[in-house]
Amino acid sequence: MRILILTQWYLPEPAHLISELAESLQAAGHEVTVLTGFPNYPAGRLYPGYRLRWYQRENINGVPVIRVPLYPEHGKSAVRRVLNYLSFALSAALLGPWLAPRVDVIHVYHPPGTVGWPAWVLSRLKRVPFIYNIQDMWPETLAATKMLNSRLALWIVGWYAKWVYRRAAAIHVISPGFRDNLLGKGVPDGKIRVISNWVDTELYRPVPPDPQLAQKHGLAGRFNVMYAGNIGQAQGLAVVLEAAELLADLPDLQFVLVGDGADLERLKAVTQERRLDNVKFLGSFAIEEMSGLYALSDVLLLHLRDDPLFRITIPHKIFAYLASGKPVLAAMAGDAANVVQASQAGLRCRPGDPQAMAETVRRLHGMPACQRQEMADNGRRAALRQYAKEYLVGKMIEMLAAVVHQPPVP
Repeated sequence: MRILILTQWYLPEPAHLISELAESLQAAGHEVTVLTGFPNYPAGRLYPGYRLRWYQRENINGVPVIRVPLYPEHGKSAVRRVLNYLSFALSAALLGPWLAPRVDVIHVYHPPGTVGWPAWVLSRLKRVPFIYNIQDMWPETLAATKMLNSRLALWIVGWYAKWVYRRAAAIHVISPGFRDNLLGKGVPDGKIRVISNWVDTELYRPVPPDPQLAQKHGLAGRFNVMYAGNIGQAQGLAVVLEAAELLADLPDLQFVLVGDGADLERLKAVTQERRLDNVKFLGSFAIEEMSGLYALSDVLLLHLRDDPLFRITIPHKIFAYLASGKPVLAAMAGDAANVVQASQAGLRCRPGDPQAMAETVRRLHGMPACQRQEMADNGRRAALRQYAKEYLVGKMIEMLAAVVHQPPVP
């Protein structure tokens, strides 16, 4: 098959899920081209070595990549974020048809939802179907992250999302909750495919802890509860600081936050203001370094704010956590917590509740090491059996082939 992947974000941005898909499809003998923007996520600044131009072609790990211009931005301003999304959509719709090669199917990565319009334009002009891969649900995500507060604006986004759903040949969702959400919006059941996100179990794997690395980052001799990923409003990590205050009586315990995001500086300021010496910020690391960093943790923490949307969301990091062979604390409700519970890979607690988080961390801290190791082993087994990249990419190939051969969407 000749496959065009439409995504606003791609390497060298931390868009590893979509790059792994592109490279795996290419390795399986398919012709893959990626249409994307100039890299600027998550800081909202162009990466070194790039400058905005009408288009740029390059090859990344054997995959041809076409870049079109956009307005670089990823701050808290809703207006500037909208400009970022719309600028890529406009460039992809106007330039994409001329730059992209002939293909058999288009795979569209959402978010942002604005990619739906260029997907339809490309689909019509190239007379091929498109699959809409929903990684988060709009307009619910916009409301949950407070990016949009206007009821009228949210209604317009909701109307637009349904417009895209009607034109997609298939809709790929990553959780049972997303499927139920779409059914409630009138999307036919036969159009929806549920395929979980995956994890590269070779990239994320248990490795021996490096004493020098632990010493370098202040993790040696401590019980480390580690969160790794985006540090934004949706993650609601202020609760971690409150839990840390409640656990000040455990001198060896500390929370370790790894990553970057719009809420990072505020959390740092609060930590300094409250003089929390059991909270540490390590900054961002390359994906290749994460297994070594996870090896220095005792518990890996997952948290999203308590919101109806997040109860049906399964963050990709949960699979990396499982594959890394560490017990998981899922401070979430819904599908993500169910993954941890079904795998017997850790404990769950209510999101947004510092008392519940502190009590659960205290329980994990007091467990025999062999009990935590049993959870870690369970998580690794689940990653290998249910969430391995090879198995789930195979499911993706089956879906793409089925769409190529089905009647076109009017």
